[in-house]
Order: sequence, then structure tokens, then C-alpha cells
Amino acid sequence: MHHFCTYFDRHYLVRGLTLYNSLARHADSFVLWALCADQSTYGVISELGLSDLRPISLQEFEHNDEALLTVKQNRSQVEYYFTFTPSWLLYILNNFAGVDLITYLDADLFFFSSPVAIYEEMQDQSVLIVGHRFPEDLRTREKYGIYNVGLLAFRDDPYGRQCLHWWRERCLEWCYDRVENGRFADQKYLDDWPERFQQVVVLQHKGAGLGPWNVANYSLTLVDGKIMVDSEPLVFYHFHSFKQLTPWLYDPGLAAFGVHAPHVLKRHIYQPYVAGLHDSATHLSARIGHSDSHVGSIRRGGASERSRESTLRTVVRKSKHQLAVTRQLLQGDLWMVISGRIL
Repeated sequence: MHHFCTYFDRHYLVRGLTLYNSLARHADSFVLWALCADQSTYGVISELGLSDLRPISLQEFEHNDEALLTVKQNRSQVEYYFTFTPSWLLYILNNFAGVDLITYLDADLFFFSSPVAIYEEMQDQSVLIVGHRFPEDLRTREKYGIYNVGLLAFRDDPYGRQCLHWWRERCLEWCYDRVENGRFADQKYLDDWPERFQQVVVLQHKGAGLGPWNVANYSLTLVDGKIMVDSEPLVFYHFHSFKQLTPWLYDPGLAAFGVHAPHVLKRHIYQPYVAGLHDSATHLSARIGHSDSHVGSIRRGGASERSRESTLRTVVRKSKHQLAVTRQLLQGDLWMVISGRIL
């Protein structure tokens, strides 16, 4: 039995469910513990009634954790999410019997094959971390962390707990969404773990930890229906910076890393994820009437000259934006998606 955990709020609910569905396809026996960062998300996950997707409310998680509640007062929402990552892992180890190894997953991960390869490499060690593996032209991004918090594994033993307790204390002391004095959020603290702690494994599998920041390092091919990263199968992909801009317009987040998607990346990695998001959203809408999309509109009209001038400026700005969007579409930096299919 594999024990995974993640967290998300209503804005990432569809992604969290899509992560779960990918595990359901590729992990033999598992539980995904989901910390629901708002009450509506907890209600939705509870109503789905999936035995291997187990929701925990934010109130239950925070109960009697005075240190965490104290720092919550001076952190932004995303900074508080960063802050509670190690506390969430410890909460599971402390409250649920039989969890001898817990694996944290960001909600925007998606599995393409069995996670067994990750644990085969970890063997009987206590902590597993995954490097960003930036290409040379992106090495300056290591100021945000040599390792990525997207997937981490901790064994319930003295070494795993020592690392988690140390990480929790550091995040309680300082965990902000900025680079400062060699720190960044909860992530930069991982930089010296292989030296600071015993029994830490840095995952080497090329197909585990693939993301927009390092995909340019590798050759992607399709062999007998399986996606290969150089010569190793793709295990999971981290869809960092992936955004739905409108019901039909998506930003894959690749341009920021200088990546123009080759065929395999677009059609066999991003397309299944887009389809998965569409299926999750459709399922939620059909089951419980949940909708995760909202598209604003330009307000028109106005009697005064000032209002007309304001409207004109808005139209000009909107036209410039539409030209920029058209240019990005032609360059392939933005994608049109209809009914879960990338055009």
C-alpha cells in the first residue's frame, strides 16, 4: 500500500482530482490523503465518497497546532500553504497507523506510469528528493532551490522524522514567497539535505521529475505506446505554470522556460493532461454542479464623457491584448482547447 498526500483549495480542485485519477490508473494499491484548504473543497471531496481519496479539513489539521496558527496571521495564503507542507506530512505520520512511508505530491502532478520505479531507487533509505535538473541556461533559477518540492518521500523512522521536524521549524521561522538570504518559501531549505541528514536519496530516474524547466534536457520518444525520456519511461510530469486563461485558451507555461513543444510533448504529455482536466471538471459538474471556471467580460456603456474615454482606453488595451494573444497563438506559446482537445 502506497500512501500519498497533497493539498489544494477550490482553485486547484480539478487538478487535485486529475492527479488522483492518474494514480488510480497507475498505482496498484494506494491512499491519497487530501488536505482541503477550504470548506467547499472538503465538502466536494467528501461527497465524491472515494475510498482511496481521503479528505482532511483545514480545521481538523490545524487543531491544537498553536505554532502553526500563530504564523498564519502574518503569512499570505500561498505562504501559509508553503509553511504547512512539513506539518502536513507529520500530521499524517502522527495520526494514522500503518503509514510507514509518506510521499508528498503537488496537486499539479500527473502520473503516466507506475510510481514503483521511484521506490525501487529509494530502497530502504529515509528521505527522497528530486532535483530540478535545470539546463545550463536556466541555472540561475537555482536561487529558488536546487531541488523541487513537487515530490518528496519520508519514511517513518528516526532519520525521516528528524528531517521533517527540522524542516517544520525552519518553515515556522521563515517561509515567504520571495528570495531572501539564501531562502525561498519551503523549497530552498532542501538544498543541503544530502549533507545535513543521513539516508537521503536524490532521485536519478529521468522520467520522474520532468517539468517545463528541464524537459529541454531530454529526448522524448514514443516506444510501443510508452513515453520515453531518453531511455527511461516517463513516470510523472509536473505541470507547473499551466493555466487556463479562458474556456478555450490555455497557457502551457513553456515559453517562460524557452521551450517550444515538440510533437511528443504536446500530443502525448500535455494532451492527456488537458483531457484529464476536462474529464474531472465534467465529472464534478455532473455529480455536484461544481464549476471551476469563470470568464469575465468587459463592461460597456456609460453616459459621461469620462466613461466613454475610459471605455475607449479599455477597448484599445483589449485590442492590444488580443493582438498579443494572436501572436502567441501563432508562435505556439498559447494553445486553443475545445472539449478537452488541443487544436
